[in-house]
Amino acid sequence: MRPLDGIKVITLEHAIAAPFCTRQLADLGARVIKIERPGVGDFARGYDERVHGLSSHFVWTNRSKESLSLDLKQPAAAEILDALVADADVLVQNLAPGAAERLGLGYDTLSQKYPKLIVCDISGYGADGPYRDKKAYDLLIQSESGFLSITGSPGAPAKAGCSIADIAAGMYAYSNILSALLQRGRTGRGCRIDVSMLESMVEWMGYPLYYAIDGQSQPALAGAAHATIYPYGPFPAGDGKTVMLGLQNEREWKLFCERVLEQPELASDERFASNSKRTAARNALREVIVAAFAKLSAAQVIERLDQAGIANAQMNTLADVWAHPQLKARERWQEVGTAAGAIPALRPPGLPSDIEPRMDPVPTLGQHTETILRELGYDNARIDALRAAGTI
Repeated sequence: MRPLDGIKVITLEHAIAAPFCTRQLADLGARVIKIERPGVGDFARGYDERVHGLSSHFVWTNRSKESLSLDLKQPAAAEILDALVADADVLVQNLAPGAAERLGLGYDTLSQKYPKLIVCDISGYGADGPYRDKKAYDLLIQSESGFLSITGSPGAPAKAGCSIADIAAGMYAYSNILSALLQRGRTGRGCRIDVSMLESMVEWMGYPLYYAIDGQSQPALAGAAHATIYPYGPFPAGDGKTVMLGLQNEREWKLFCERVLEQPELASDERFASNSKRTAARNALREVIVAAFAKLSAAQVIERLDQAGIANAQMNTLADVWAHPQLKARERWQEVGTAAGAIPALRPPGLPSDIEPRMDPVPTLGQHTETILRELGYDNARIDALRAAGTI
């Protein structure tokens, strides 16, 4: 048994936020039926061809799902949608604002017929308010949420290298769907979940927002270094490699001076006597650290840091991560099927040890259309007619 075995999810989704949410549900055993436009499908299928000809975004967020091709604008689609939703537990959608309501898939409409249904709407800015109808893509929300104002270097703001706003919204949708399923188990009623990318990102911005409360200055732009704790960030070693390290308290600062830099007198240097002072004097302190590390290889620096109990990490490339010894030792990679052959996929983090995640293939467009329609009672003649009309 998986936690969500027997749970049926219908999803009208595209791009990343909703697909990332529903893939988590599928990992836990839910049956996820993904409705896609005939001939085109989820537009994330066409983002690139990096995974043996398939899209990197799509294979990441869509394993273990069933793909039903259906033109929602066709009259016959409404009957199919209604039949699918009739025994569904969850409906997830991240269509354009108002589109679900126009299709008769708004919570107010559906809850009258299906009071146990949980409806999760994912959008850029939420179901109401002056920004409701604005288009919202990941980078735009990174900007709107203030995230871009605290990343990068002075004069060079930088976006996150992954779809962080989409991921944030997807994970809040996922966790709230799980909560809604628990609540329904107690009350017998479904509910509506309204997740916005903006609110998800602003929640993640809590520390810098509080740091700058009441008109105080924002955290300084510090590139890959921590903006308000120092030394905490990347430092070059003598062999040209980079070591990432982080100090959290005065005990660690003393150990760092004594065992890593081998300059115990720095621990009592008034310029560096507290984190605030070290942060203010970061340029001077950086010169000291870089000069000390220049005599060592990255491996030697890391060895000293480990012996002193100072947190550190290598600055890995993506190729390094694919081959990461910790992930290999813990057997965190598993093969997943695709139309282009098997690919490695990370096993879902944090599942209980006695649960085997569902990691079924990534579907081709419309792969399960006929199977699903037959389950709904459609015979060959009706399926052929739907195909001829362009409905599927």
